[in-house]
Amino acid sequence: MKHLRLVTIGGGTGMSTMLRGLKNYTKNLTAIVTMADDGGGSGRLREDLGVLPPGDVRNCLVALATAEPMMEELFHYRFPCGMLRGQSVGNLIIAAMDGICGSFEEAIRRVSEVLAISGRVLPVTTENIHICASLSDGAQVQGESRIGKAAAMHGCRISRVRLVPETVSPASDVLESIAAADAIILGPGSLYTSILPNLLVEGVTNALRKTDAPKIYVCNVMGQPGETEGYTAFDHVQAIFDHGGEGCIDYCIVNTEKIAESVLARYAADGVGPVFVDAERFAEKGIGLIAAPLLSDGGELARHNSDRLAACIAEFLRNAVKTKTYTRKQNKG
Repeated sequence: MKHLRLVTIGGGTGMSTMLRGLKNYTKNLTAIVTMADDGGGSGRLREDLGVLPPGDVRNCLVALATAEPMMEELFHYRFPCGMLRGQSVGNLIIAAMDGICGSFEEAIRRVSEVLAISGRVLPVTTENIHICASLSDGAQVQGESRIGKAAAMHGCRISRVRLVPETVSPASDVLESIAAADAIILGPGSLYTSILPNLLVEGVTNALRKTDAPKIYVCNVMGQPGETEGYTAFDHVQAIFDHGGEGCIDYCIVNTEKIAESVLARYAADGVGPVFVDAERFAEKGIGLIAAPLLSDGGELARHNSDRLAACIAEFLRNAVKTKTYTRKQNKG
C-alpha cells in the first residue's frame, strides 16, 4: 500500500477528511481540487483580489500536513470580527503567496513546503471558473454557493451542471497524475458542486476512462439539501455517468453503520435522510460495492470517520492486489 500512487478528486471538507486518514498509508498522494468555490472567505478573496479560491486547497494542505499542530491551528483560524470576520489565516497566506509567486500553482507548492505535507495538492484548473446548474423546472442558476439554495427554493432537482466558461484546460500535472495513478478516489463531498466540476474540465473524464487503475467513488452517508434529496447510492453514480460517461467509476464505497435517531431527526428537519444503497442497480451495471461501517463516533452530524474510511480503502486495495484483480504494475517508484 505504501508504494501505491493514489489520486483523489473532489473538494470541500469530505475529501480533506479522507486525506487525513490516507496519509497514514502512503506518501504518494495527489489531491486534485475543484476551483469553483465562490462562497465564504474564498468568494470574498476571488472578488477582492482576483485570486483563485483557496479554501478547499487549504483544507487539503492542512489535512496532509506533518508540521507542528500549531500550524494547523493557525491555518484554520478565522477572525471573529472586523473587516476580516470569518476569513481564515490559511486563505490569506495562500492568497499572499499567490501574489508573491505570481502563480497559484507555485503558491500551493510553497505553502506545501511550509506545512511539510505528505503528497501534493493540485488545482484542477488555474482558469477562473464558475458552475452553472440547470434545474428540472428549466431555471438556470450560476454560482456554487447559490445552486443548492436555489434548487431548494424551487422545490426541484438539479438536472445538470456545466462550467462557465464551458471549455476549461486542466492545470499542470492533473492529467499526468491520473494516468500514473494506481487507484483514483472520487469524493466524498457535495456531488454537484465539489465532485462533478472536476470532471467537466477538459480531458479529465477521458483520462479516467482510459486508465486501468480502479476508480472508486465514496458515496455520501446522507442526502444533501438542495442537491441530492431522495438520491439513492446509484443515483449519485448515475449523475457522474451523465456528466462524465460510463467508465469513470468501477467501485462505490457505502456506509453500513446505523445512524443515531437524534442525528436522523436533525437531518429530517432539512428534508433529507440516509442514502439508500440500491445494490441491484450496481449489479446491473457491473459496479462493485464496498460496504463498511464508516461513521465518526458521536456528534450531531453523520460524517465519515477519516481512519475508518482510509482503512476501508487500504483493505480493498490490498485484497485487489492479492487476488490479482488489480491490474496496474506495482512498485513503480
